[in-house]
Amino acid sequence: MSTTSTAVETLQRAGRYLVRVPMLAWHVLVHLPMTLLVIATNDGKPRAHAVVRWWSRGLLRVFGMRVQREGQPLAGGTMFVANHISWIDIVALHSQHMMGFIAKAEIRSWPVVGWVTTHAETIFLQRGNSDSLSGVMDEMAQRLRDGRAVAAFPEGGTRDGTALGPFHARIFTAAVQADASVQPVALCYGERCEAQPIVAFAPRESFVANFFRLLGEPARPVRVCFLEPILHAEHAGRRAIAQTARERVAVAMARA
Repeated sequence: MSTTSTAVETLQRAGRYLVRVPMLAWHVLVHLPMTLLVIATNDGKPRAHAVVRWWSRGLLRVFGMRVQREGQPLAGGTMFVANHISWIDIVALHSQHMMGFIAKAEIRSWPVVGWVTTHAETIFLQRGNSDSLSGVMDEMAQRLRDGRAVAAFPEGGTRDGTALGPFHARIFTAAVQADASVQPVALCYGERCEAQPIVAFAPRESFVANFFRLLGEPARPVRVCFLEPILHAEHAGRRAIAQTARERVAVAMARA
């Protein structure tokens, strides 16, 4: 990259920060308290779900991301599973449908995102703790039986954006126990998923560093593709569900 093009890119990034930082401040200082107030006074009700979708779409706009939805999310007690690129995956999914995520416990301490996820039906998991995982599975199964949506990233963590990882079968235990449907979701950043490595965490990049790097990135679309569900009547064990879900996500991303 030439010195001139580097200078131009630096100026463009600075310009995006000048526009987006005030937008972010307004969204966090004004819209976030409004969102949390509605959630607190309408816990579990459609109005609370609607305001989470509204706030999430607003945060994506702050980052210059235009959401494009394909397909329709199943209603009721459904387990949604998606490929995992970055923290912003949760925001993209919440912009379209309310679902209780499994998330690592550290997210609770993250600025902005941690505050919202704590009040958005998130199920927190202590990594490496088998008792915590067992409790998470039980909680997920109960929510599914109660007709509430849950979500997980079956790759087990974020990837570098260059390849889709294996889907771990254990995460589907709750769907089997609750006899619930599973709907795969493909998340695609950029017109043809070409921005996955950009959105992904760089090696040893912290949440804060990734957050502010993405804030200065050029505008781009993010596609949230709700794929053909695996209905409860089609269950053939958690390994088969994991394989089928991964195949459908992989096909959708390759087709982009």
